[in-house]
Amino acid sequence: MRTGRLSTASGPWWRCWTVPRWPRSLAGTSRQSLHPWLRRFREGGRDGLKDRSRRPHSSPSRVPTEVAVCQLRQSYPKWGARRIAHELAVRGVANAPGRSTVHRILVRNGLVNQQVQIHRRVYKRSGRRRCSCGRWT
Repeated sequence: MRTGRLSTASGPWWRCWTVPRWPRSLAGTSRQSLHPWLRRFREGGRDGLKDRSRRPHSSPSRVPTEVAVCQLRQSYPKWGARRIAHELAVRGVANAPGRSTVHRILVRNGLVNQQVQIHRRVYKRSGRRRCSCGRWT
């Protein structure tokens, strides 16, 4: 808890409906920040001014098919994100997630093993090429 919050919220003006200009300047904050502090101090006293988590209470955009993705991966461990996304679409799951979303779900739940990428093709330039003047080198 910052001392500025406590000294500002517990001042003699905290019972007033309007906040005078001078406590805001002492706290170094705006009126929009000060009113929630006053409300929290009235409701919870000194403990009401402690820092709170900014984490949202719910995630409405979170994928509802996350359980199905995890179950498919555990049933078929060799299936990757592309195959699981395809299977969900074939099975008629409403709003089936895409490949990248399935991959994020698998990583978030610890169902993906990190592997070294194997590049099968090695691209080489041909031995002869033209230089900028048009001659073959």
